[in-house]
Amino acid sequence: MKLATLIKDANGNSLGRDGQLVMVSRDLTRAQPVPEIAPTLQAALDSWQRLEPALQRRFAEFEQDPAAGEAFDPECCGAPLPRAYHWADGSAYLNHVALVRKARGAEMPPSFEQDPLIYQGGSDILLGPTAPIIGDPRWGIDFEAEVVVITTDLDQGATPNQCESAIALLTLVNDVSLRNLIPNELAKGFGFYQSKPASAFAPVVLTPDELAPHWQDAKLNLPLRVWLNDQPFGYPDAGVDMNFNFAQLLAHCCKTRALGAGTLLGSGTVSNKQQGLWGSSVANGGVGYCCLAELRMYETIEQGQPSTPFLGDGDRVRIEMTDQNGQSLFGAIEQRVIATAQS
Repeated sequence: MKLATLIKDANGNSLGRDGQLVMVSRDLTRAQPVPEIAPTLQAALDSWQRLEPALQRRFAEFEQDPAAGEAFDPECCGAPLPRAYHWADGSAYLNHVALVRKARGAEMPPSFEQDPLIYQGGSDILLGPTAPIIGDPRWGIDFEAEVVVITTDLDQGATPNQCESAIALLTLVNDVSLRNLIPNELAKGFGFYQSKPASAFAPVVLTPDELAPHWQDAKLNLPLRVWLNDQPFGYPDAGVDMNFNFAQLLAHCCKTRALGAGTLLGSGTVSNKQQGLWGSSVANGGVGYCCLAELRMYETIEQGQPSTPFLGDGDRVRIEMTDQNGQSLFGAIEQRVIATAQS
């Protein structure tokens, strides 16, 4: 089934801080609230074992009745969980890790091949799919297109198999990075904070069964598509070169703590191994990139310095995943940069 969270109605009236849970038709044209089952997505996840069967039955009825529901408008959506108890982001694609670390002169520790890299981000405010990216361009504003899983409760010490069974939903995220702030912040030895502003999520979440046969071994085996200012920028396959699958990432998180229902975990920037800039850009038949930092690193390697700028005022980013028939699965993240006043 497909679900979403509306944060305003068609007239622009607020539906509350946590929004209203709706089911969304497979073609993303219709939506219907289900308050008698769960008023919000978090409420559904809190009792997922009990409520999922009822939601699945209602979704089947909804799909069979083309007249049911109202028109679905992604601009009325917030993040699936507008505020969440836990938002963590991994770096499962070591090709991306190696490139961005090389860009700032940092070596790739051998332990990264066995020990996943994960940070915990702010989850009090998570953005909807059309929220703007607001910031000073001098901060080095970059997009990062990723896959996200949402879990039910997990105990401390949960195994990868237990973690995979706890994955209730999947979606996409733009995990914005402020590249020029990262080096000094990490040099303090205490992790990201200012360099990781609020992340924006696709409007729709899917249960894993909706993604068969592409959801296998706790990986989503489909290309993740990115456009920059309406031009194709990248479509690497999310199931390729993923060194740690979601079950392994979650088990790493659970080593020292339990995870509550509604935990969101990102894959890290989707990245496929490529041979050089000109042979890998979309314009030259390659799969491209899911962030600017990787392209800039290839430019540095081949040209001595980067030539592609980070995001500036008015730049537009679109992130989406489609099935084999070209149907959008999660809806699109479509964000525009609004530059803050220069000081």
